[in-house]
Amino acid sequence: MNWERKFPMPSAFPIFIPISKRKTAIVAPANYPQNIIFIDRITAAVPSPKQRQRNANAAHKPEPRIQKKGSLEMSQKNKGVCCILLSSFSFALMNLFVHLSGDLPSVQKSFFRNLVAAIFAAILLGKNHIVPKVQKQYWGALLLRCAFGTLGILCNFYAIDHLLVADASILNKLSPFFAIIFSFLILKEKITPVQGTCVLLAFIGCLFVVKPGFQNAALIPALIGVCGGLGAGIAYTMVRVLGTHGVKGPIIVFYFSAFSCLFVLPYLIFDYTPMTGKQLVTLLMAGLFAAGGQFTITAAYTYAPAGKISIFDYSQIIFATLLGFFLFGEIPDHYSFIGYGLIILASLGMFVYNMKVIKCR
Repeated sequence: MNWERKFPMPSAFPIFIPISKRKTAIVAPANYPQNIIFIDRITAAVPSPKQRQRNANAAHKPEPRIQKKGSLEMSQKNKGVCCILLSSFSFALMNLFVHLSGDLPSVQKSFFRNLVAAIFAAILLGKNHIVPKVQKQYWGALLLRCAFGTLGILCNFYAIDHLLVADASILNKLSPFFAIIFSFLILKEKITPVQGTCVLLAFIGCLFVVKPGFQNAALIPALIGVCGGLGAGIAYTMVRVLGTHGVKGPIIVFYFSAFSCLFVLPYLIFDYTPMTGKQLVTLLMAGLFAAGGQFTITAAYTYAPAGKISIFDYSQIIFATLLGFFLFGEIPDHYSFIGYGLIILASLGMFVYNMKVIKCR
């Protein structure tokens, strides 16, 4: 085929590059306009000028920018941090609205809180066409998650009503340390010296917050708050068991919320305390922020591992302290601040330890 007759080019020879069984690319010298032309090798069909222009534009199109793995991981971690901060703020607002709902039984407060969460979980399951089915061998773990999660909420709400909001929040944050203990007792996971030291430090901090003594009027509510952290710790251990066997988060949230509502329903039927419109709205808002906290913390742990972002969950203590101060004039005493510091220090130690474990893998 006479290429010079078909394509008048400068004296420099073009370069023929096979592209496929049918196509060959002709690369002309750089000073030749539209210097890349594709020819059908079977029919020897010559593309039209418009087609040659499109081919030239496609050939000179810059390659897409590929994000480096490190920057991608950092971006995912930043999303996880934002979600867990939002979750902490949501849970702090939940505690605030529970406190604002006034002198109502903790059982009644927990019902409305879990009712909203159950509705949200059901909507999410229906939207994604997920059937809330759990295999029979995991019913025991699901039942334990529901039972101890309900116990944790009832104890936490009682503590919120009788303690400073910040004190009740920090006692509930003992749950990760209880989870370490029950992971050892139930899952047979070893406790390393670092983990044991952090657990001991956290419980020493707990003593500063609880301030045990017969003259302390808040002793019983504080101990009930500790029981709330214990219940949550067992519940989180069961969540881990279920999650490792493929049970999705919204399914766990739905069954837990529905179980909690059904568990306290007989109490409401026989001993319901009338509520004002304001109290009903505050409880519904508590349920709304509780659902928001649950779903944002779930999203956080889908973006990044718990070991990399869990320390930011303790920002709830800062939010709770600020909200309690500005809205109720609550100022924790110096013993409570020492306890906060020790518990957060223990959490920071666990965070650093988990980061080292992740890097060594």
